[in-house]
Amino acid sequence: MKKFLLITYYWPPSGGAGVQRCLKLVKYARDFGWEPVVYTALDAAYPITDPSLEQDVPPEVEVIRGPIWEPYEWYKRFTGKKKDEAVYSGFLNEDKKPSLTERLSIWVRGNFFIPDARRFWIGPSVKLLADYLKQHPVDAIISSGPPHSVHLIARGLKRQLGIPWVADFRDPWTNIDFYDQLGLSSWADRIHHRQEASVMREADQIVTVSWTWAKEFEALGAKAVPVITNGFDEADFAFEKPPLETKFVFSHIGYLNADRNPPLLWQAFGELCREIPGLQDDLVLRFIGKTDHITYRQIEAQGLADNLERIAYLPHSEVLSWTCRSQALLLLVNDVPNVMGHIPGKTYEYIGSRRPVLAIGPEEADFARVIRETNSGVVCGFTDLEKMKREILRMYRQWKKGELSTGDATGVSRYSRRTATGGMMEVLGGLK
Repeated sequence: MKKFLLITYYWPPSGGAGVQRCLKLVKYARDFGWEPVVYTALDAAYPITDPSLEQDVPPEVEVIRGPIWEPYEWYKRFTGKKKDEAVYSGFLNEDKKPSLTERLSIWVRGNFFIPDARRFWIGPSVKLLADYLKQHPVDAIISSGPPHSVHLIARGLKRQLGIPWVADFRDPWTNIDFYDQLGLSSWADRIHHRQEASVMREADQIVTVSWTWAKEFEALGAKAVPVITNGFDEADFAFEKPPLETKFVFSHIGYLNADRNPPLLWQAFGELCREIPGLQDDLVLRFIGKTDHITYRQIEAQGLADNLERIAYLPHSEVLSWTCRSQALLLLVNDVPNVMGHIPGKTYEYIGSRRPVLAIGPEEADFARVIRETNSGVVCGFTDLEKMKREILRMYRQWKKGELSTGDATGVSRYSRRTATGGMMEVLGGLK
């Protein structure tokens, strides 16, 4: 088999969405004639851990862990957070608005920790991996970010050893949705753009997860960017499906920050509960995962406090069962300028669950394309209150008849993790 080195910060026992793409890539790579070697961080400061994901790591795969220093202990002391309190990168506040010290810390992060808080991992990793690769050659390198420090590690190896390199972007760099919230000076902004441009120029291939972002990377100078979407692992759904909830349950699975919160959707639920007899008694709004406090406040303001159900976190091995038993699933995207290319990772597992999706965001965005192609649900624009109400009411009436389903889902298998891995291995095979 040919061999590739995968450089990723997120790796089991890390939980959350960031780990899934690399984990499933490694799981299925050997099916396509490639042997993976994984490089990741030793004792990383993951905001969420999920040891159940370790069962997906093939036992024969070599995993190298390099020491890392991260500034989070300093950050916690400065902001008064507890030692065991998690730190999130996407501006999520579960209990309150960010304090002055938290806002100052964000400014420090954006202006001095470039490209991100793992910058101190770059130099030691290049040295460690250069020594390793001289003794254990590989045919290609894949770096998967964010954090984008992993791309700078791969860049260093490319410069020293000339190994073909694929830079895989799960999210953009300077076009990521919270970039304008970092309080960047013009000096820091220039460094971010200069580093990003060097990756576009020096990587043998840029890969990303959506069609809009592929065009954006090409505009930055990348050559013909292939789209390898995320997906769902069919093997993860190989369990006996639980019975559907007896209540009219809408579930949102995963991380929900303030940018992703849709106030008009909660208004739609509130108005319908006041207009349609019996709906409020039947309705449950379930949130599984970390959720910004603003979401709960707005739902409570609609008089729906008793309809809320909160589950802080579930291991991936359990969460899919909850997904499959829900009557309907909420897919919420960030109301930000780069939303057109954003396809939340949960989109694909929603599709895999075969439960109907109510999505909020632009109807012409890439995530909406996936929903339409698979006949998995309906998309309502951020400001289309009447359509939200109309679709919720339609789903409620179907549920009352016992007929709420996705119907004939189509083209679902094209979004499997195994198919995505085949696409990435094809990219590796095309490198020169």
